[in-house]
Amino acid sequence: MQSKAFNFPEVTLLVTHFNRPASLARLLSSFASLGCKFGEIVVSDDCSTAENLVLVKKLQPEFGFKLITTPKNAGLGNNINKGQRNATLPLTLYVQEDFVPLELFPEKLSASIGFMQNDPALDIVRFYAYQRFPFLKPFAEGFSEMHFNPKDILSTYNKFYLYSDHPHLRRSDFLTKFGDYKEGVNVEKAEYSMMMSFLKRKGKGLFYEDFQGLFEQKNSSEEPSTFKRNWKRHPTNMMIRVARHLYRHIKFNLNYYF
Repeated sequence: MQSKAFNFPEVTLLVTHFNRPASLARLLSSFASLGCKFGEIVVSDDCSTAENLVLVKKLQPEFGFKLITTPKNAGLGNNINKGQRNATLPLTLYVQEDFVPLELFPEKLSASIGFMQNDPALDIVRFYAYQRFPFLKPFAEGFSEMHFNPKDILSTYNKFYLYSDHPHLRRSDFLTKFGDYKEGVNVEKAEYSMMMSFLKRKGKGLFYEDFQGLFEQKNSSEEPSTFKRNWKRHPTNMMIRVARHLYRHIKFNLNYYF
């Protein structure tokens, strides 16, 4: 039972979805149980099966979202691009369907909206990550400013992301400033391309330091993750790992500066 209502009329909730209607229902129900009401909800579907799409459409009367579909599977980059193009409000809260917001999230979203309204230069506020961003300057309400140091050889390649596709709040003109997500490539390349664009254009962002305190990522055996990481890119041999890290560091800096 919700104890407080949180109304976010200036925010589009954008959810990317592919063949996991139960996860989508869980996410939207979780927001509702926390008292979150958004100005609009957009669900961008990447050509789910007909059976799963029927289940998604059955959720529309309850949650009132706009469903954006596509005739063929085109990958996460395309799915985010077409979803973002259908956002009509100033701010977009982006969440993939396999996440669940935690009790503290509405309060921190309210704070984040205030930050973005007070600072027109702020592009993104990140709520979740697999690891702490390495270069942080305390800001407010548990958030810190992200600063990037391209010369830090120990942290640069593995921990430099000022952007990720994990849950975050961004301006709805984000793609106008930083360009579309790269399409026709795998998820990691699409993320890398957007990250480079964000860095080169001097994007400004905040990072919530208790980075797993606002969302939980859940994947069930019935609806497992559809993303398969290329583990060949993560060798276990130490010498190979060091050589690969140095190579990536040099390659990154060439991309960043040139």
